[in-house]
Amino acid sequence: MKLVVVSAGLSVPSSTRLLADRLAAAVERQAPVEIQVVELRELAVEIAHNFTNGFPGRDLSAALDAVTEADGLIVVTPVFSASYSGLFKSFFDVLDKDALAGKPVLIAATGGTARHSLVLEHALRPLFAHLRAVVVPTGVYAASEDWGAEGLPERIERAAEELARLMTGLSAARPESGGAMDVVPFEDQLARLASA
Repeated sequence: MKLVVVSAGLSVPSSTRLLADRLAAAVERQAPVEIQVVELRELAVEIAHNFTNGFPGRDLSAALDAVTEADGLIVVTPVFSASYSGLFKSFFDVLDKDALAGKPVLIAATGGTARHSLVLEHALRPLFAHLRAVVVPTGVYAASEDWGAEGLPERIERAAEELARLMTGLSAARPESGGAMDVVPFEDQLARLASA
């Protein structure tokens, strides 16, 4: 299976890329995947030219093809002005409108403060819902103080497991009884309440 990681970090090194790499490694521990990283920083000029001339350059075209052909995506952006970066949004603006339909996507973001953690819910999740992707329930936000703190590794593992399950077509864990639920008749439930 092919996992494509889209990182919109601007600096080198980048906390955005660090989070992207940790998420990809966690997915790789869950399922056999071939990982390809798309660094948007390296495609910024071609993305801008695509808007002005309507055609992607060679490297941008290869990145768009990789995203379109992926079995799953991890997308990570830094937070600017309480939302995703313009470079991040511009990349998905030049992507074909049907490219992500039904594709599993893990959303993640980095920022200087935990106050921006809702960017996952108010910006990223709606963007990928609009693109008809299947967004995993757990998004991962990493503020500066999260690095090395409790909680981040667990969120990374949970989100990675959800993405791996979607990519491999596995459903959520089922009860030991083979998935059948034991149904207690309503009368029996009332009788238990009356005797209590």
